[in-house]
Amino acid sequence: MVNELLTLVKRRCGPYYLAAGPAVQAGIPQPQKSAGNGPGKDAIPYRSIHHQQDGPIATVTLSRPELSNRVSLEMATELREVCQAIQADENVRLVILTGEGDQFSVGREALPEDLSGSPASVSLDWLKGIQAASAIAAIQVPVIVAVNGDAMDHGLELAIAGDIRIASSSSKFGLTDLAAGAFPWDGATQRLPRLVGPAWARDMILTSRIIDATEALAIGLVNRVVDSDRLIEETRTLAESILAGGAIAARYAKEAVNQGADLTLDQGLHLEADLNVLLQSTADRAEGIKSFLERRPPRYTGT
Repeated sequence: MVNELLTLVKRRCGPYYLAAGPAVQAGIPQPQKSAGNGPGKDAIPYRSIHHQQDGPIATVTLSRPELSNRVSLEMATELREVCQAIQADENVRLVILTGEGDQFSVGREALPEDLSGSPASVSLDWLKGIQAASAIAAIQVPVIVAVNGDAMDHGLELAIAGDIRIASSSSKFGLTDLAAGAFPWDGATQRLPRLVGPAWARDMILTSRIIDATEALAIGLVNRVVDSDRLIEETRTLAESILAGGAIAARYAKEAVNQGADLTLDQGLHLEADLNVLLQSTADRAEGIKSFLERRPPRYTGT
């Protein structure tokens, strides 16, 4: 039955699959069984980040507070690794990304001096090695970014790779690469226009100006602004409200929004309809209907 539905979806939404929609093209997006090294386990040591799992919530914390959580080659590598571990853990239904201390992340380490005179190919390898935003964006479950302080340059690129941003009222945001004669290289020129629109993206990137949390909320860069002492509480409340829904439905909804942005309206509507067809074959959908008829809270299992 599921294979027949998947064949129907691929037939009706061919351009989407030709564009390599990551979750649906490989079949129904079910996380793989964990081998025991997922978040919350201590089998993988990390030095520049921390991660822990509390039930279905995995929390990833940028952990270089003495350097305001600047992104290093080591941190980027560890972020990619932990994102892969999260993808492989079927128990994770939501991710929270935040920073340790009073800053989220204020940028990246400079290109090492021993590479400054190296061939372009060597420098490019280093630049690719310090990228991590795409690994965050590829996580299939919802990602909440708790911006606990300034999110600047590379730090902002990590923040906008998540799905929902909730910021402390003292946070500031900016992309100052051009002022330093550099250029964003972890997705800002592509993700920021999709988030706040081309006009605001050009404003922030070309002027290198820094905005506060109030303006970030006004232009849609963040979803909510709260007092610093309420950030953790509000983030957990938001997480619980998302977890109250079905896990598979949340993944499909995220995919429909993210992938639909790169499709025509007609293709996007087909994708939305087809994902709904797939959802009807899941146990969670049946449980949602049953719990409604029985007037009780649903007990979703993610299957």
